[in-house]
Amino acid sequence: MIRMTLAEIAQAVEGTLTEGTDGTLAVAGPVTVDSRAIEPGGLFAAFVGEHVDGHDFAAAAVAQGAVGVLASRQVTREAGQIPAAHIPTVLVADVQDALGKLACAVVSRLPQTTVIGLTGSSGKTSTKDMLGQVLAAHGTTIAPKGSFNNEIGLPLTVLRADEDTRYLVLEMGSRGIGHLTYLCGIAPPSVGLVLNIGSAHVGKFGSKVQTAQAKGELVEALPKDGLAVLNADDALVAPMRERTVARVLTFGESADADVRASEIELAPDGRASFLLHADAYGEPAQVALRVVGEHQVANALAAAAAALGLGLPMAAVARELSAAVALSSGRMAVSERADGVVVIDDAYNANPESVRAALKALATLARARPGARTWAVLGEMLELGERSGEEHDAIGRLAVRLRVDRLVAVGEGAARVHAGASHEGSWGEESVMVADPDAALALLREQLRPGDVVLVKASNSIGLSRVAKALLDDDLPGQSPDAALGTAEADR
Repeated sequence: MIRMTLAEIAQAVEGTLTEGTDGTLAVAGPVTVDSRAIEPGGLFAAFVGEHVDGHDFAAAAVAQGAVGVLASRQVTREAGQIPAAHIPTVLVADVQDALGKLACAVVSRLPQTTVIGLTGSSGKTSTKDMLGQVLAAHGTTIAPKGSFNNEIGLPLTVLRADEDTRYLVLEMGSRGIGHLTYLCGIAPPSVGLVLNIGSAHVGKFGSKVQTAQAKGELVEALPKDGLAVLNADDALVAPMRERTVARVLTFGESADADVRASEIELAPDGRASFLLHADAYGEPAQVALRVVGEHQVANALAAAAAALGLGLPMAAVARELSAAVALSSGRMAVSERADGVVVIDDAYNANPESVRAALKALATLARARPGARTWAVLGEMLELGERSGEEHDAIGRLAVRLRVDRLVAVGEGAARVHAGASHEGSWGEESVMVADPDAALALLREQLRPGDVVLVKASNSIGLSRVAKALLDDDLPGQSPDAALGTAEADR
């Protein structure tokens, strides 16, 4: 974060300094909401969560090196730690609101930094990771870790930027009308990418049309000298060019796309290669992706369009895309155990489009491993509204058509996946229902054979990421299988 005194922070967030707080103390380290992650010189933001109250950890954060605390109430004294009167505190009415105001103040002090916003129903994190790696080769780049894309995660990412930051890549999630407008108010973008409009969260949005209305707020926020990067292959994204005053670049496989792919080939390991075209930016260039799944081509094209639009050379963009690796856990992370079992951890989130892509990647990887059995361990896809049953049924039927050998539907919410598979084919033990992640793990430990390929995917709150981790931990010397499925401690 840029260097700011507590007095400057208080002014920026419309807060007050508590009695005894020295306003000349300067914050120069990162801002965090987790007292365990405090770094010397940082600022601790005390959030009141569902299970823990950050104010209870304020004294510990200062003891560990935090310059001060952003809090919504006076911090109480904790036995054996710093007395409350000695805890430098910026007092605000709402910590989340204050965090956004602080991030906005920081962005306003970084006129040399290009802010890039990215949204879509699926592929946001993978595309953000690609774009961040492409840009990092040409200037200091800040991009979120994982999916820091909401009213808390986005400001925390912004606050990592300083005077040396050339590119600030921000993933922007939305749960309804007005959310992206709010996020763009925190960090006004000059470049905006809209990847796609799918079924994710349609239960909250109401329809894909409503989803498009909300996602389009990103391009509406762009300035006249900005750049909108739009998916030419998506009928709900392409028309967003009418909602922006910025210059527009399109991407996709369509011949009309400004940035497009041809000669797409999928290697036996599930990694795609293609010829990158952008007529206005030079000769075509070959790209060989290191991330898994044919769906990654569209993500790479979006990243390429943004990078080219920012002035990076075609050859350099192709080179950096070919070097980019998967950075965020739970997104098509492919690992092989010593016994040859391949685990595809794609359990961070799930919607119909991403599950279909993951199942196709599973089938591709298995084809390169003669004799390997494929396992699809699938949990519920949340927030699909009235289409939930239909969408889950369709996933089960697709698994049969792709010749998945074993389907494990986890939890009652995934019952329609099992039903769809059973109705599509004459399956017996090939498709099973289990009660929870523990039961799924027990089944896998009992029946997996060396060389099998296992896909683990569901909405994040279902908890299947713990199954993928446990399967990989089983491969570690000294790991206790009975303890491998333990729930991780919640962040403070």
